[in-house]
This record gives sequence, structure tokens and C-alpha cells, in this order.
Amino acid sequence: MDTTPPGPEAVLEEAGARPTKLLPNLQLVRLSLYWLGLSSIFAGVGQILQGRIQFTGLVAPGREGEALFGVNVVGALVAIAVQPTVGSISDYTASRWGRRKPYILIGSILDLLFLAGLATSNSLLSIAVFMLLLQFSSNFAQGPFQGYVPDLVPAPQVGLASALVGLMQVLGNVAGFLVGAVAVATDQFGFGLLALGLLEITTMLSVVIRVDEGRKPKSRAGRSWLAIAREAWGTDILRERSYVWLVASRLFIIMAGALLTNHVIFYLHQAQGLTQSQTGPPQVVMLAVVALGNILAVVPAARISDRVGRKPVIYVSCGIGAGGVGLVAVAPSVPIAIVGAGVFGVSAGMFLAVDWALMTDIIPKASSGRYMGLSNLATGSAGTLAQMIGGALVMDLVNNVAGYGTGPRATMGLGVVCYAFGALLLRRVVEPPRPGGAAG
Repeated sequence: MDTTPPGPEAVLEEAGARPTKLLPNLQLVRLSLYWLGLSSIFAGVGQILQGRIQFTGLVAPGREGEALFGVNVVGALVAIAVQPTVGSISDYTASRWGRRKPYILIGSILDLLFLAGLATSNSLLSIAVFMLLLQFSSNFAQGPFQGYVPDLVPAPQVGLASALVGLMQVLGNVAGFLVGAVAVATDQFGFGLLALGLLEITTMLSVVIRVDEGRKPKSRAGRSWLAIAREAWGTDILRERSYVWLVASRLFIIMAGALLTNHVIFYLHQAQGLTQSQTGPPQVVMLAVVALGNILAVVPAARISDRVGRKPVIYVSCGIGAGGVGLVAVAPSVPIAIVGAGVFGVSAGMFLAVDWALMTDIIPKASSGRYMGLSNLATGSAGTLAQMIGGALVMDLVNNVAGYGTGPRATMGLGVVCYAFGALLLRRVVEPPRPGGAAG
């Protein structure tokens, strides 16, 4: 059923125009800062869950991938449903704080409460319940928050804003992985989870207090909030063909990286033979080289994409990423695996910056909350598919057939295939022209 909002097309086009006023650089930094807190949550939680499953006796050896998938699968489905729905509702929300901030504040506070619940959980069932609640609350905030860049950033600053978003996601991943690695190595899972919550609250306040609101909310035209929520899933979105192909492409590209990050502790313990306390130092070193690769690549990649186009940079990113995860898959020792992680880091930095810019180039601006939220179909499902296919199927199966420790290597090798599919699907995306830049 087509649920395109009623009204003259001319009005919709005017409402969908990109802003023209340049923003101060400090405002761009504030606009992206909350990504640091959001990214740190699931980066850190993912490491802590791996540690609890591998080292606390919650599951039998050979079933780690199945357990990780089991505690995340329902929550991932909730994330896929909540983020675009709440993002679409925020497009129409009128409040004293604007149309995005109320959701960001409420979601962040709930995140802190559910992280505390996760810290006190002692069974797979209770962990799964609090992961579901955490997915609901974090995506309740993230869906509306993603609308800010299309709301506020003019075309000449999209590359820079995208680079800052990518940089903050990189720093958030670094913070989350670091907290998670220390929590696993020291057996302090609860303190690690609470630290992640406090980091998110801090970055949230910088946005809620200091970021100015952008465009006015869309008119509901007399429709109920239930009708607005259903609009997020209207089939009219299929007319945006480049957007649909881009979401499919980013699903495979993000999944390729998730195969590494969601199974790194299993890889270090099973494939490289490290004990729980020994996993900490190499994991921190891998984190450092990934972060360095990210930071070195993210801003130059965004700037280069302004000149040559977004798609060519993403193609190069896929090639580099395939080389990185492939090297990890065959690495005979931890130092070689660390080199592969650094190569992957360069790829991830390039993709984080340029993918975000291409997405904001393509989507209708008046419905940015809806379209950016729907992009979570890729983001939210990539990690779960990585856990299901790479963990529950490939890792556990290969471990049980070819010998314990071979499974994580097969999982890393699957990342090469995912990068190839991501690049192939990107070919169908038509990149819009940009003033002074290249056209796809």
C-alpha cells in the first residue's frame, strides 16, 4: 500500500530542499558527537558478550556462535522495526525541544537503565531480554538523531559532516572495544557495561543542550500517529531505487566487518590459542591499529569523494577490506592478524565517511528521519546475520567438522565474499551530481 503523505508535489519538493546556510565547524562537531556514545554501546557490549559466552561456562564448547546469535536475534528484529518507525514519527513531531531531541533524551536514559540490567544478568535468557530492551531504547534515540545531518547541513559541507560522523563512529568503536577488551581480560563485565552507559549519556547531553534544531516538522494533515508510524513502511520507498540498492550494498559491507568484530575473541582464543587473560593485550593492539587506519582514512576519503564521487571510494574500500579480513583468516600468528586488522581499519574508515555522505545525497530531505532510519535494515541486521551465518552456522559447523579452532578462520574468510557482494550491488546505485564535483 502506498502511504505517501498527501499534498501538492511542489510543497513536498520545497520542504525536501537541502539547507543552504553554512554551519560553524564547532556546530558540525557537536552534531556528530553523539555518534561516539552510540557507537561505543554495541561495540563494547559485543565484546563483553563474547567474553561471557566464551569464558564463564554459559555454553558448551562448540556452541559459542549459536549462543551469541540466540541472545541477539530478537533484539536485532526490534532494532530494525523501531529505528525507521520512530525516525519517521520524529519527522512530524512538534515540541519545545524540536522534533528530534525528546527521543534522543528518552532513549539514552533508558539505555543506561537497560545496561545496568544487562550487567546483573546471569543467564542467557535474561541477557537476551535486556539485549532486546537495549536495542529498543538505543534505536528509539538513533532513528531521530540520524535525521540531523540532512536537516541541518548544506551541500558544500556534506563531505566534512560525513567525515566527522565517520570519525566519531570510529572513536566510539575504539572506546567501546577498549572498554570491552579490558572488561573481558579483567573479568569485570558489569563495570564495563556501566562505563559504556555513562559515556553515551555524556555525549547525548552535548547534542540535546547545544545543537540547534533545523527545519520545521512536516504536517500530519489530520492523520493519526498510528498512520504516521505505518508510513515508515509504505511501499512508495521502493521508487527510490538507488536508495534501495545502497541499503542492500551496505548490508553486505557492514556484515563483512561484523564477521571480524563479532568473533574476534573467539578467533583469538580458538584459532590463536590464547587464554582469557591473554586475549586482552593483542585485542587492544588490534583495536589500536584498526583505529589508526580508521582515523588516517576517514577525512581524506570524504574529501576525495567530493572530487571523484562517492562510489569509486567505496569500491576501493571494499577491495582493501577484503584483503584485510582475508589476511586475518589465514594469519599463522597474532602479529600477522594484527596487520590484517590494520588494513581492515583503513577500509572501514573510508566506508564510514563516504557511505554516510552518499546516503544523505540520495534520500528525500523532508523525510530524513524515515529514510535514515530505514537504512538500519542494513545496519541492524548485518551484525545479526554475521552472528547467524558466520557464527552459528559457519564457525560452529567448521569447528565440529574440521577441528576446534578452524571455525573462526572460516568466518573471517566469509568476509571476503561479503565485500564482493557489497561492491556488486553498489553498481546499481545512481550517484547524483554535486556542484563542483563528480556525478555517478
